[in-house]
Amino acid sequence: MTKVSIVYFSGQGHTHLMAEAVAAGTNRVEGATAELIRITGDQIVEGRYQNQEVLDKLSGSDAIVFGSPTYMGGVAAQFKAFIDAASSVWFVQGWKDKVAGGFTHSGSYSGDKQGTLLYLAINAAQHSMVWIGNAEPNNGSVNRLGSYLGVMGQTTPDMSGAPATLDPGDQKTAELYGERIAIAAQRWKKA
Repeated sequence: MTKVSIVYFSGQGHTHLMAEAVAAGTNRVEGATAELIRITGDQIVEGRYQNQEVLDKLSGSDAIVFGSPTYMGGVAAQFKAFIDAASSVWFVQGWKDKVAGGFTHSGSYSGDKQGTLLYLAINAAQHSMVWIGNAEPNNGSVNRLGSYLGVMGQTTPDMSGAPATLDPGDQKTAELYGERIAIAAQRWKKA
């Protein structure tokens, strides 16, 4: 069984919906299974992410998909704390040759989401991982934001307290990306 872990932080629920869509796509691939791993504020103690069990789970995965909302042009502070804690894995190259990918969400169409995806890809490169981009052409619905480095989502900000929603095209793009990650991980595993 090919195991794809989706590790993410979600502040308002939109990035969580994207993570679920990536997982749904992954689970459609025969022989692949997805695990959602949500970073929460209580895992951050005195500014440092602390959850060795999560790092161990990720080390046992064939692929890791990273997800964070884009806040102020970059990853959320909670996700950055996780990345910093994963430097202990980097020292032993524990994620070397794992398949990697990433996704992000923000309230504006650009929101500098490309900066977030670049950060996630650079982090994967530093871990000696194999990055998989988004292969879906922009057709006005799927990949409507035109991102190929990873998946981007956008929802107009709503401060009413209503439950988070996801654009159907963004959801479909994330599902297709989950499938692609799972298939790539299976191919890489066989190589």
